[in-house]
Amino acid sequence: MSTSSPLADPAPEPSHAGISVRGVARSFGSVHAVRDVTFDARPGRITGLVGPNGAGKTTLFLMLASLLAPDRGEIRIGGVDPSTDAAAVRERIGWMPDALGAWEALTARETLTVAGRLYGAPKTQAATRADELLAEVGLRELAAAPARVLSRGQKQLLGLARALVHRPPVLLLDEPASGLDPAARIALRRHLRALADGGAAILVSSHVLAELEEMVDDAVFMSEGATVAQRRDGARRGLLRDWRLRVAGTRESGPGPWLEAVRHTLPDANARVDRRGLLLGFSDEVSAAQGLGALIAAGILVAEFAPASGDLESAFLQLKGDER
Repeated sequence: MSTSSPLADPAPEPSHAGISVRGVARSFGSVHAVRDVTFDARPGRITGLVGPNGAGKTTLFLMLASLLAPDRGEIRIGGVDPSTDAAAVRERIGWMPDALGAWEALTARETLTVAGRLYGAPKTQAATRADELLAEVGLRELAAAPARVLSRGQKQLLGLARALVHRPPVLLLDEPASGLDPAARIALRRHLRALADGGAAILVSSHVLAELEEMVDDAVFMSEGATVAQRRDGARRGLLRDWRLRVAGTRESGPGPWLEAVRHTLPDANARVDRRGLLLGFSDEVSAAQGLGALIAAGILVAEFAPASGDLESAFLQLKGDER
């Protein structure tokens, strides 16, 4: 029988140690919170779970964390079914819900020490790991502060540290950047990237796409309880992205007079007036660069030319449009 602690450096996980979801559904009476979800989150990558409020993301997370059983479908965490072996799954996952939860009277250090003890670590080792994590997430100065006095952002950081206490190979993070200031958000992105580079499979949920744009490698899009699509490696596969064009000298007059000239130059770009200029649709950056060259060659005085929105937002809106 092994005597190693769960907080010791773990042995390398097998190559399948990620998340696999196939045809999962979960209802609460007549409410179909999750209707049909299928995706993979791979080791060594950060996967974003994208969708508006009410899309079913939190219910899905509860099933992945073994706190709810699906009505149908299949979930595997590192090859293990949460419905049949919840204990094994909980050893593999670090779960950060969108709120810290209980233990408000415990200090930050006590919160992490107790979490380590619950995973079977000796008291001294659990305390050492708690101090390591407090330093990693930037809460060292608040180690003795009760959780109840922490700000929303500080509680988020403590929740992240608690999820990492047993060095899990799979992370489930529900709205992790909520309440964080800009510096803390940058630090969070760097920390998650380091964990992914170390082999962790990380699933991050947020309805604020700007929070995910600079963080994720892959994206899973959800709407009304179902996956719309999964995008890998930034591949957009023909989805149009809007680029905003502002013509010099049109701040006061507006872009309207230039609309026909732009449409004549780029007839396939679906040019239309936006409150801050013109919007043009391109399938990728190469097409956008070629379009910019054509505009300049046609004598159009381009003052600004840039993506009108983030890549994730554009892809999600396009996919939603394809549903209608």
